[in-house]
Amino acid sequence: MTGETDLSTLLASLSPRLSPGRFVFCSVAQPSVVQMAAALGSFRETEGTTLILAREEAERLGLAYDYLAAWITLEVHSSLAAVGLTATFARALADEGISCNVIAGYHHDHLFVAEADAERALAALQRLGAENR
Repeated sequence: MTGETDLSTLLASLSPRLSPGRFVFCSVAQPSVVQMAAALGSFRETEGTTLILAREEAERLGLAYDYLAAWITLEVHSSLAAVGLTATFARALADEGISCNVIAGYHHDHLFVAEADAERALAALQRLGAENR
């Protein structure tokens, strides 16, 4: 099934969901098979591989981190080719003084915000959806 590309429809259907738990970003030179298996996501950069992990997994594996995040999923099935969605929700969060790290999955956008900002971020995203219905 192809994702939605119409910005108005995307915004009206955001349906943000806060996942339980705490999440961290770690950087490793060369991730092991065990580290990769534990990761929710990864991205290879010149300086090392970034792993996104549940905090407990990072601690179990002895990995350092310095950012404790909450994970919000936008349940709308957005197309990877959609234009304007990221800019719009990033602006709504920026207006609240909330930083956001975005991972685009095939079906959904996943937002990692500072754990302390989780409830405010969720409320801002819910307002954004409501304003566009």
